[in-house]
Amino acid sequence: MKLAGLLLLVAGWAIVVGAVALLPSAGGRAGFVLAGIAVELFGLALAIRAHLVLPAEGE
Repeated sequence: MKLAGLLLLVAGWAIVVGAVALLPSAGGRAGFVLAGIAVELFGLALAIRAHLVLPAEGE
């Protein structure tokens, strides 16, 4: 989970940078930037969730 979260953070960043560099229209860029931010937030949630200490079962 930690690795998946970190990879999603990098992938979201790459989507945003690629969209800004490659797409000529503002509408297309905005859509890809929002998608990249959503991927980054999902990766951040996975990374945070992987570091949470869960209570022991049966207690």
